[in-house]
Amino acid sequence: MRDTFSSYHPSLNMLYFVGTIGMTVFVTHPILLAISFLSGAAYSVLLKGAKATIKFNILFSIPMMIIVALINPMFNHYGVTILGYLYNGNPFTLESCVYGVVMAMMLACTLLWFSCYTEVMTSDKFIYLFGKIIPALSLVLSMALRFVPKFTRQMGVISNGQKCIGRSTENGSLIKRVKHGITIFSILITWALENAIETADSMKCRGYGEKGRTAFSIYHFDKRDGACLFFMLVSYSITLYGAAKGYAFAAYNPKIVIKGLPLTGGSLMVFVSFSAFCLMPVILELADRRMWKRRRSSVEKQTMGGYRLWEV
Repeated sequence: MRDTFSSYHPSLNMLYFVGTIGMTVFVTHPILLAISFLSGAAYSVLLKGAKATIKFNILFSIPMMIIVALINPMFNHYGVTILGYLYNGNPFTLESCVYGVVMAMMLACTLLWFSCYTEVMTSDKFIYLFGKIIPALSLVLSMALRFVPKFTRQMGVISNGQKCIGRSTENGSLIKRVKHGITIFSILITWALENAIETADSMKCRGYGEKGRTAFSIYHFDKRDGACLFFMLVSYSITLYGAAKGYAFAAYNPKIVIKGLPLTGGSLMVFVSFSAFCLMPVILELADRRMWKRRRSSVEKQTMGGYRLWEV
């Protein structure tokens, strides 16, 4: 699904995801992580729908979060609040448990934002931004980033084709299902290798990366993009300023120190500015839908009025 923010300049799309993912990875404050997670989930619902978002979180993110949250206190024993001792005598501390939950939340947020990234930052946008600077690397990264969704779609096509000739992985004995699964996987790997070679040969024949090569582009930086860039810079600068001042500071070793709880003026400024930055695509999409709804209603009213005049 194409949203409003996807129609903005590719540089703005890239800056947005660099900002959200960067803040999520490098700032371990629980409130900022919660804002990042909720904003990413809201944007994912707009892009892929509620069903796909919930399925992704339940089947992939939540089990991984549980594993990370449990593994961290098993191997890290820092902290002064001892809850107990493991079988090997190492302490089981509250600080390591809390930090494990924070790391799990950070991982879930990062995966969620990257799922949104793959929907918005298409391969043509990535090549447009980095094709002239790092042509070979940009092509490889573009192919790698779009590999997972393309791989998944092709696997569905191959599975449906094999099902039509009686080679489904859902029917038959266990051995037959395993053989059919291996066949499907083999076909998929062969397709992936052939597709990579064809893409490389095609780009080489077109002179990709050669000096003096020109390229057609449909992207232009206009006033709408300028206003969006100004808002992004202001909101993110306020967030960085507040984080640098320590309004959203969090530490988990040797003691748990989380500033901004209860709320202060500085921490509230950081949380509001980061929320505005993260929710910007969602707000743009909702505002655009509301505008189109009003225009559609206005056109319908004018049309109905024309029919009444015609009847008179």
